[in-house]
Amino acid sequence: MSINFDLNDLLAFRGVVEQGSFRRAADSIRITQSALSRRIEKLETALGVKLFERTTRRVTLTNVGRAFLPQVERLLDDLDLALLSVGDGGALRTGTLTIACVPSAAYYFMPHAIRDFHAQYPRIKIRLIDASANEVSAAVASGEADFGVSFTGNLAPEIEFSLLMEERYVIACRKDHPIASRTSITWAEAYQHDYITLDKSSGNRLVIDRALPAVRFARESVCEARHVTTVLGLIEAGLGLAAVPSIAMPVATHPILASVALTEPEVMRQMGLLKRRGRTLTPAALALEQLICELPARLARD
Repeated sequence: MSINFDLNDLLAFRGVVEQGSFRRAADSIRITQSALSRRIEKLETALGVKLFERTTRRVTLTNVGRAFLPQVERLLDDLDLALLSVGDGGALRTGTLTIACVPSAAYYFMPHAIRDFHAQYPRIKIRLIDASANEVSAAVASGEADFGVSFTGNLAPEIEFSLLMEERYVIACRKDHPIASRTSITWAEAYQHDYITLDKSSGNRLVIDRALPAVRFARESVCEARHVTTVLGLIEAGLGLAAVPSIAMPVATHPILASVALTEPEVMRQMGLLKRRGRTLTPAALALEQLICELPARLARD
């Protein structure tokens, strides 16, 4: 059987999968949308199958397209590795690397990792999806993200998790709050004060609810928010206190916020790398992954 498609057609296919849109895919590989559509049509004609279901609102893979995707990824990743091993690969590499991460990881890990990565691969653009834990898992599972940084929870079966660090939940409050001078506080004691919670769509809320089935709080929360960064802003404004992961807390010299250890029980979460089973990371993605893996020990020393 003759092959009536080329590398550009496969790159167009992967681009549509990663971007979830013909328009965004065309922008990412710097061609017109009509040219990208022609490449996809050429590939579908050569294979004799339909790879995408297209509506006015969304683009999704057909069953055949989903089966074809891992083979395309392996082929392109092997080619990427071969090209990078020839000559001065790092400085000449171009393209886009997509990483999905929960907001606390975006704040704690990614600025340091992206800075160091940019020094090695100055022509590679990083697309950072900062989203909830469920959205991070979905982005990795669908192939939209090369890999993710998140914590354990309801992970899809096709996702594998590699531990980066373990951290505890603490109470965040203003420095002028009555409990701010304490070294520790129990959950039951903390929640006798006005408090703020994360809503049920938050992965952090899932971790806390699972860890505290027997704890009964003295009052209802004064406010609910989706992201830890929003909760910290509400605390700064004086609405109360909240349980947050320790890496989400600003540095100790922050002029307004303080952190108090939580006990009875001590609740931990595991932060790690999320990758889709069977997917081989590109050399550039492997380089960024390595930088992220080195960060917990590095930041602990600083």
